[in-house]
Amino acid sequence: MTQGSESVPSARPSRPAADSVLDHFEQWARDTPDARAVTAVPGALTYGELDVRANRLAHHLLAAGLPPGGLVAIGTARQSEILVALLAILKAGGTYVVLDVETSGSGPRRLATLEPFAVLTHAAHQARLDDGRGLRFIRLGAEAGAINQRSGEPPARPRARDALLQFTGAAEPRAAALTHALLLAAHEAWSAVARPTPEDRHLITSGSDVTPFTTGWTRALCSGGSLVLTDRGPWTPDTIRAAVGAERVTVVHSDPAGATRLLLPERETLLVPRPGAPLPRQDDDAARTVRLLHVTGDRLHLDQQADLQARLRPGGRVLNVYGSTETAGVGTWFELSQLPGPLDAPEELSLLGTPFPGCRAELREGELYLGPPDGGDAIPTGDLARARPDGLWEFRGRLRDRIPLDGLPFDPHPLEALIRSHAHIGAALVAEIEVGRGARRLVAYISPPPGGGAWLPGGDLPDSDQLRDHLRGKVPEERIPRTVVRLRALPRNPAGQEDRTALPRPPRLTDPATPIRRTGGKYAASAGGTEFPTGCATGCGTLVLGVMALIFTDVLWPGSTELGGVPAPWAPLFFILYLCECLAFGAGLMFLFTGRPRMREQGRGAGITAAAHLAVVYLLVAWWPQDNLYRLAAKDDLPRQAALVYAFNVPLMIAAAIVAAYVIRKPASAFDFED
Repeated sequence: MTQGSESVPSARPSRPAADSVLDHFEQWARDTPDARAVTAVPGALTYGELDVRANRLAHHLLAAGLPPGGLVAIGTARQSEILVALLAILKAGGTYVVLDVETSGSGPRRLATLEPFAVLTHAAHQARLDDGRGLRFIRLGAEAGAINQRSGEPPARPRARDALLQFTGAAEPRAAALTHALLLAAHEAWSAVARPTPEDRHLITSGSDVTPFTTGWTRALCSGGSLVLTDRGPWTPDTIRAAVGAERVTVVHSDPAGATRLLLPERETLLVPRPGAPLPRQDDDAARTVRLLHVTGDRLHLDQQADLQARLRPGGRVLNVYGSTETAGVGTWFELSQLPGPLDAPEELSLLGTPFPGCRAELREGELYLGPPDGGDAIPTGDLARARPDGLWEFRGRLRDRIPLDGLPFDPHPLEALIRSHAHIGAALVAEIEVGRGARRLVAYISPPPGGGAWLPGGDLPDSDQLRDHLRGKVPEERIPRTVVRLRALPRNPAGQEDRTALPRPPRLTDPATPIRRTGGKYAASAGGTEFPTGCATGCGTLVLGVMALIFTDVLWPGSTELGGVPAPWAPLFFILYLCECLAFGAGLMFLFTGRPRMREQGRGAGITAAAHLAVVYLLVAWWPQDNLYRLAAKDDLPRQAALVYAFNVPLMIAAAIVAAYVIRKPASAFDFED
């Protein structure tokens, strides 16, 4: 393969040695002040402009009293402002941490564990981050013009040992301190492998608060390249593809799911490509300018890496990078040119490759330890691996994902790899779900192959029987999942990792001893012993509550149903109206207690589901009291008429709007169930 021998001119071999990544950036700002450093909506910044803005903010922080090594939190959604802020903090001798202000509650939770000198933010985010502790808030942009013109010069300030705090991606995130030495060593190790040039345009798809961005900005700005940013909210698949094409991005830093969406976008089709069949290229190919795809954050199987490689232009490279927060995102790297030859079952292999320059990898009781590039002590990763005879490291799962099966730890990664070797399965997760009376069951969550489109009714949908046939003879019978849940895509956390905690509970999952009752059709699988009333029980409850409402109408609102003065044939029509209102009231009460579980099966967000559930209840129950109160209000009693309008009609409009929002909102993980 040619990508390993690609010739790329070195950046500037004669450049003097630098003590930090900040020195690298400042040298480029002096040498090429007019070169573009940042591209973002609504504008761009050259190296000179970015340096001047960072210097001004650094002077502003020093004037505010920032102590040496003082921690400054950055809380904004504007990535270009984040870059200005973190450079300014480093210039002022401080330590930075980036907060997530997009995810509800994430920023305040992280901030509550810190004691920052100040929080740099905008007015739109300050209210979310202010926890009442009396934190100092400094508005980004307020420094412009606040200091004299000399503030554009870099401040004279010794730098602290630590450059930043970064929250780990563990189940209980903790803040890890990354030093200037580590950040520089990580940048130099990555540069030795990736060989960036000043002509490169980099795009980082991850959120601003995770390791790929908080340490990855050095990939571009310390090699003279340009960084393409989104300045209003997080990246989406559509905006990434548009930016890659419009800005002629050459280096993309992404997680496996983001890389797949970029190069292998989903097609809404019933057809799934044959195993090994080449994927057709698209007219709007977003990869025509990409020469390097840097994939990190989660496991990348060998067949996935080969598919991504095939989509790049000739000479393009796909680097599968494995690292941790404590090693500033570097550790090992793999590309296809490292293979000594073709391997069997590539869909079951996830190769980590070899260590970066200065890094080392070792096993301790099956767990992989990484030695950081600055020569520090080896750090436990929490991941399982093995050293292969060909000199490459192979990923074997995560300790935190182990399942206690029959009293023994069971690692699901090998089973998940076997499941995804099925021709019509692209990704798989296996979880153990409690099904009642202390019984537990293995459940397989699967999603379609990349580029093959969603599973649609009428397509070849993998089910539990197909899965058992596929796995029989390869794994023990007791480890074959009995239940299959088909997802559009596996859930992932903000760092791009598969999120097992976000897997939906299969509907109507029962004890294995309970007989399973099936109905016709692929999508109609159901089980006995359901967790909520059946349709018959719901209908009977609606009828009983409706009759009770009809009986109590005249008790609560005497005279509201009096039809003595209504001539035929209108009186029967009004009686039918009263009856329908009572039945709607009964249906609303039944839906209040039985509708939420069924709505949650749609896979939409918990908040919008709860709001829509209550809105539907209100739309059903409100007619009964509303109509009766209207009939008892005189037409010329304007105060009462206005009160009724605002008490009933306006909430009805709001409820209808909530239901509309729920209907058009795309499910986060719509699935169907096979047991």
